[in-house]
Amino acid sequence: MSFWYIIIAIVFFASLIAKSTKNNLPPGPPRLPIIGNLYQLGTKPQRSMFKLSEKYGSLMSLKFGYVSAVVASTPDTVKDVLKTFDVECCSRPYMTYPARITYNLKDLAFSFYSKYWREVRKMTVVELYTAKRVKSFQHIRQEEVGSFVQFMIQSASLERPVNLNRKLVKLSGSVICKVGFGICLEGSKLENAYEEVIQGAMEVLGSFAAADYFPVVGKIIDRITGLHNKCEKVFKALDSFFDQSIQQHLEDPSIKDDIIDLLLKMERGETGLGEFQLTRDNTKGILLNLLIAGVDTSGHTVTWAMTHLITNPRVLKKAQAEVREVIKNKDTITEEDIERLEYLKMVIKETLRINPLVPLLIPREASKDIKIGGYDIPKKTWIYVNIWAVHRNPNVWKDPEAFIPERFMDSEIDYKGLNFELLPFGSGRRMCPGLGMGMALVHVTLINLLYRFDWKLPEGMEVKDVDLEESYGLVSPKKTPLLLIPVLTQWT
Repeated sequence: MSFWYIIIAIVFFASLIAKSTKNNLPPGPPRLPIIGNLYQLGTKPQRSMFKLSEKYGSLMSLKFGYVSAVVASTPDTVKDVLKTFDVECCSRPYMTYPARITYNLKDLAFSFYSKYWREVRKMTVVELYTAKRVKSFQHIRQEEVGSFVQFMIQSASLERPVNLNRKLVKLSGSVICKVGFGICLEGSKLENAYEEVIQGAMEVLGSFAAADYFPVVGKIIDRITGLHNKCEKVFKALDSFFDQSIQQHLEDPSIKDDIIDLLLKMERGETGLGEFQLTRDNTKGILLNLLIAGVDTSGHTVTWAMTHLITNPRVLKKAQAEVREVIKNKDTITEEDIERLEYLKMVIKETLRINPLVPLLIPREASKDIKIGGYDIPKKTWIYVNIWAVHRNPNVWKDPEAFIPERFMDSEIDYKGLNFELLPFGSGRRMCPGLGMGMALVHVTLINLLYRFDWKLPEGMEVKDVDLEESYGLVSPKKTPLLLIPVLTQWT
């Protein structure tokens, strides 16, 4: 009997000690046993988290199964995570399905913060994303946009609605395939399933997977929900495409000076990646980031821009007037023309504000115990940065739900990672390195669409019928396809 009294006493005093040394965690909503706060996420976690943060604060604690997490939702708390404590917060937690798709974290976006990550980032920035390299690919962008414009002219002559979601994603995919892979999307193994595979990859990479929160039964749950099978389907389609692209390079020595050519040289030891010898899985992991990030930055941004322009006729008229005044009767539009289009720049900023492509940044993991805003963030805590909440914050933006490009007039705020009110591409060490490449295509595409065409909705459809809802994934595209009819202008 005395034995059990001793056990009870030990448990009692241990609980007292635990309470006395309990961390001062950020406040958060009540949680259910076992599942924690997962039931509160819904189909659009960025919106659910924003609503919860309005009640529980700009830095909020959540529990997902056995994982402890915090969510930063305002410019100040986001700045702490992405700048003040960038080093301590820039690693990643291990996530089951991103690990699968990235060949066990051989990529740049999901890999842990390490020497390997630093070498890969340096290589991709220097070899692919410098201003000089971005400019060197200008002829490819103009060639592909030219083909896209010809398709629009044909559609205009037939007065036929165009699915802009599909066409713009395919345009950006065609550019990325030529720039990074040295091949044409048309005729490749991804041509017919491109949109489905890319969107599927984004859904898998942005999922709240049971396998990450419930170590024992999580994978069984994911098999039941279909997430596991979706991941395998996406992985096999992408892997087959990478194999095809690499094989073409191996068989045709004339395909060179692109990212695959560089990575193959590293595999052969002809050039180095610091102390690392690349394997084929390293090559494919790096290619995955290039393919996915390059596609969604441009394609979906232009889709959202056109969505807001068609639903705001005043803004559309003003943007077109500026473009047509600056461009006048030029037959060839160059990327340098954007520098003179001040209102169009505001339209693009407002598009990125109201529809950030990555509403929840890929979660980070605290590498050590830190303190943010007076609260304890223990080591191994997952950290979510809710960009969607920052961009919709009424204390930061007046009328945040309204599309008002003029809010950026006489404003120094930009989207390049230095202003924490507007962070569509993140900030700090994990900021998207392909910003310049993606936005170059956004600019030249949007200028062409506004200069060469007027736009109208399909017959029987009104502005109020245009759906503004987003899909959820790592990237959030427009849920319902944007169907518009291009109308030829007199100089097209």
